[in-house]
Amino acid sequence: MPASEKSPAHAASGHFRSAPVRTGIYTGVCLSLCFAAWVIVANRVPFLESLAFARNAGAAGLLVLIASVPVLRFYREPGEMLGSSLIGWSLLTLTFWMLCFKFILLDITYSVFQIFMMGTVVYLIVATLAWIGTIIRRARASHISHIHH
Repeated sequence: MPASEKSPAHAASGHFRSAPVRTGIYTGVCLSLCFAAWVIVANRVPFLESLAFARNAGAAGLLVLIASVPVLRFYREPGEMLGSSLIGWSLLTLTFWMLCFKFILLDITYSVFQIFMMGTVVYLIVATLAWIGTIIRRARASHISHIHH
């Protein structure tokens, strides 16, 4: 095989070298671990029941903080932000789906599809706002560079 040809395994590993995919995977793993820990602590540690509001608020805050990593990292590249964010949120949704098998009452309030769509819609709105901001920033930069006659 000539050196210029790449094997299929090597070509597939090239996607994992891109920053948006890596960030999405890391974010998704962190979101999944945080969510799984939240569900396990909420269901298996009874002495924290009196602190349920604080526990839930802290876990939700941590999930929001972790979920904002792709947004903060790629706020100037809305397409990469959206791709990275959706990879991470998909991993969280997959974790939610797997936890629904163990904790049967977990999907009473929200289904797996609703969880996926909530995150997707939020990330689409943020990516759209970032895209509009990028357009405005580029338009202002091109306007400033022109000399007025």
